[in-house]
Amino acid sequence: MTRKKVKLAYITNDSIRKATFKKRKKGLIKKVSELSTLCGIDACAILYGPYDSQHEVWPSPLGVQHVVAHFKKMPEMEQSKKMVNQESFLKQRVAKGNEQLKKQRKDNREKEITQVMFQSLIGKGLETLNIVDFFDLGWMIDHNLKEITKRIESLKKEAQSLVAAVGQLIIKNGGQVP
Repeated sequence: MTRKKVKLAYITNDSIRKATFKKRKKGLIKKVSELSTLCGIDACAILYGPYDSQHEVWPSPLGVQHVVAHFKKMPEMEQSKKMVNQESFLKQRVAKGNEQLKKQRKDNREKEITQVMFQSLIGKGLETLNIVDFFDLGWMIDHNLKEITKRIESLKKEAQSLVAAVGQLIIKNGGQVP
């Protein structure tokens, strides 16, 4: 049975919010414990909440002190090497999204121009195209011609290799075609 996607928004109902906090806190501590065990790393968690009179510490206050002390002993460049704040994270996400959008627009444009090219081959008019469309159509035709030329050259080389191989067989068989 699959779970439905949880809407990430503030839970206004106090009792549901409290129950969710307790369940999620327990799950978070379990995940930190699993990460530490499976990957053999030092990890700690400190959780404060409005529903607990005292904060919860994992694995123990001494363990937290050990991890924090180890972190503070590292050079400052090493400490901040993999840290990401929300602003830089969002900038990275926006940049990645923009790159994906740019690539998708390029792919869509190529498909659109390819469709125009094939429609023109069956007699559909090109009257509705503007100058940019004509330049793109010209580029697409040149690109396809280059691909066709490469394929023809490849097939010619393959044919020459086959002719040479057959010639060698004929010579090997004393002029007899195998």
